[in-house]
Amino acid sequence: MRINKSHSKNDLVELINILNLPVVFSHQDNKKDIQDKLLEILKTDFKIKKNYYNIDNKEQLKTFLSNQNPKKTLTIKEKNNVMIIAKQIINYSKTGFDLQVSKYDSHKQIEDDMDFIKQFGDIPSVRRCCKLLKNDPAFQEITFIPMISPAIQKDLQDKYLQKKVLMRCLKIKRGGITLNFD
Repeated sequence: MRINKSHSKNDLVELINILNLPVVFSHQDNKKDIQDKLLEILKTDFKIKKNYYNIDNKEQLKTFLSNQNPKKTLTIKEKNNVMIIAKQIINYSKTGFDLQVSKYDSHKQIEDDMDFIKQFGDIPSVRRCCKLLKNDPAFQEITFIPMISPAIQKDLQDKYLQKKVLMRCLKIKRGGITLNFD
């Protein structure tokens, strides 16, 4: 078995930690060292911790590692194209949903672009586009829901909970304000 080259060293380390695999590595190890250690562990028996990758057994782990990394589906050139489209839609939204000011000629072009980029919901700008277009009167009957991978959903949920916890400790004090003018 070979591990697909799209998995980076950080992705492999994250996978080892999330699945609680019995792999001993140091941060000085390079990607090849970690891959070799993972392949050695795959020859033994071990238990996999419940995770958001939906990997339950060794065979599913092998399949996951041999396939392309789901986080790395876009090349740099494709990601740049998606980012350009997202920026144009954000500009359209910021200018009051005015077609005259944007590069678009019709709402159909915006809808087509949104149908293309909503599949890349892991990119924050795409999520922002979907959120901004909810307020567009031309798209009241259409909602654009970005497709977000489970790993990114968990990160977003953790960030939301972190912010929610921080807001509980907010204290508002009211009192007099004194202004001195010299």
